[in-house]
Amino acid sequence: MYKIAILPGDGTGPEVTAEGVKVLEAAAAKFGFKYETEHFDLGGDRYLATGEVLPETAVDDFRAFDAILLGAIGHPDVKPGILEKGLLLQLRFELDLYINLRPVKLYPGVETPLAGKGPEDIDFVVVRENTEGLYAGAGGLLRKGTPHEVAVQESVNTRMGVERCLRYAFDLARKRNKDNTLTLCGKTNVLTYAFDLWERAFHEVGAADYEDIKRDYAHVDATCMWMVKNPEWFDVIVTDNLFGDIITDLGAMIQGGMGIAAGGNIHPGQTSMFEPIGGSAPKYTGQGVINPMAAIAAAQMLLAELGEADAAAQIDKAIAYVAAEKLKSMNAGRMGYSTSEVGDLVADAVATL
Repeated sequence: MYKIAILPGDGTGPEVTAEGVKVLEAAAAKFGFKYETEHFDLGGDRYLATGEVLPETAVDDFRAFDAILLGAIGHPDVKPGILEKGLLLQLRFELDLYINLRPVKLYPGVETPLAGKGPEDIDFVVVRENTEGLYAGAGGLLRKGTPHEVAVQESVNTRMGVERCLRYAFDLARKRNKDNTLTLCGKTNVLTYAFDLWERAFHEVGAADYEDIKRDYAHVDATCMWMVKNPEWFDVIVTDNLFGDIITDLGAMIQGGMGIAAGGNIHPGQTSMFEPIGGSAPKYTGQGVINPMAAIAAAQMLLAELGEADAAAQIDKAIAYVAAEKLKSMNAGRMGYSTSEVGDLVADAVATL
């Protein structure tokens, strides 16, 4: 019996999360596993009503669950940064979700803006360190609001944090058994302290324990260029928190857009959190037109992390079928079906394919 926390969040989050749960239910019926859910009303509406972003007991409450399925965080009436830092980043840090996992996979029938590229070219994974770097919150302001104001934001990189991220990425490259290549994305020519640590650890760990995995390196700017020009060059990319945040949004675009891009915030063997990465899209709230595929893909990743490999593979197969055979577009309002109807199509494909 898996315990899954449901955090629908803001905007269209509740709509897409409901479809993710619908597909989980179909997978459970087909593959015989059991789960129970509990909903949490965290997000912008709660903050506006109570002034509370994350209750004191929330982190301990979440530790009792096997996984968290998140809808979206972001409210037009809440100042940017309050929910993102007080809820999302806080959960990442408190639950030590040190891996951000982002598959970049183009499904058949889904449009990519890259001319001449197809599903055989766009199939790689980005492993982003998720609890350190520039997002660790180190730094501050001096003489704020004056002409002599100083802002300092420090990138914090520890050998422990870097190495555990690298080992996860090496293991994933081995598990995928695609090109058996791990690319370190960095900026060694400018960020000579942080990426000196990353590069040394990368080669030391690889040489000691992963001789079967080819090691490659690319500056972050070159990585962006090659993701557009030659995405087929990549198998697994590993990088720090900030660079990972940037290149995964680029990855979402080349795989067909935010409507199908999902990610995981993972601590292997402990409570992990899975989400569509497209945000709350408040302008579409309540209209039934938002694409739930990314939330369904997040549910698929959740099951894969729990070890339900057959169920996860079936959902992936169902997503591919519906994307190729049913939907007119990945864009909100242009799919040819409502949000709920897309969930029905995928759930039916899980049951029948």
